[in-house]
Amino acid sequence: MLIVAALGGNALLKRGEPLTAENQRRNVRRAASALAALIGEGHSLVVTHGNGPQVGLLALQSAATPETESFPLDILGAESAGMIGYMIEQELANLVSTKSFATLLTLIKVDPRDSAFAHPSKPIGPLYDEATATRLADERGWAIAPDGDKWRRVVPSPRPLEILEVSVISYLVEREVVVICTGGGGIPVIACGDGSIAGIEAVIDKDLASSLLARQLKADMLLMLTDVDAVYVGYGTSDQRALGEVTAAELAGHNFASGSMGPKVSAAIEFTEATGKPAVIGRLEDALYMVEGRRGTSIKAQPPA
Repeated sequence: MLIVAALGGNALLKRGEPLTAENQRRNVRRAASALAALIGEGHSLVVTHGNGPQVGLLALQSAATPETESFPLDILGAESAGMIGYMIEQELANLVSTKSFATLLTLIKVDPRDSAFAHPSKPIGPLYDEATATRLADERGWAIAPDGDKWRRVVPSPRPLEILEVSVISYLVEREVVVICTGGGGIPVIACGDGSIAGIEAVIDKDLASSLLARQLKADMLLMLTDVDAVYVGYGTSDQRALGEVTAAELAGHNFASGSMGPKVSAAIEFTEATGKPAVIGRLEDALYMVEGRRGTSIKAQPPA
């Protein structure tokens, strides 16, 4: 079975952890263990991942030297995808000696007229208290928004339209290579009038990009691995309820937080409705059980028999 496994931000950094190489390496090693179990069961695997904290840190580092021009987000996205992909590939290869691995920078076409450019919503970088976030926003021209009880910088997050390297990814998958790609939602590019492409200042949502990739690859399952064990209705309230097996239509009838579970649910619904195949959302450590239908929230096109 071909599975596109999308690693949430917790795969690299738990909430509140310092963004150090040691912390990221330790968390990637934990993620690699869960992914290796899927490979060990004979599944073909394509791995995607987020980059919100990493690309935000790179942006801060880029802006720290006043005499140099700051790098744009598309270049910083490529840098973070290479760094994270390197760690995932290395840790997986250390666990699975029978497979070949490849990390691929992935260009994804977006529409420059997407309304997201006028309404930044994608959180990147470190968490700040409100006063610090407000000061930095004034100094650097940032848009900011609440993230739990903290604040973060937010940037445009246009809808992914086309994955330009999908034929290369397919070629590698057919040859049983485990591919790490679409890092950080991919590198956002636009089509120019002369037929060329150019990068654009944005960060694409990783879950929506993973759903698009899974559809283009005709994957058998979209697996979204995060730090909660299921999708919850009324999450954080006394009436919260975990969802087990649901249809895409049933899931669409609920509202979920736009900054956390919302994009995952939207991505799952898009994949399932387009392909008729299941999407599963749940905890990283439960990956194998999720594939077997024993854990997480499984979203299907039709009601269970």
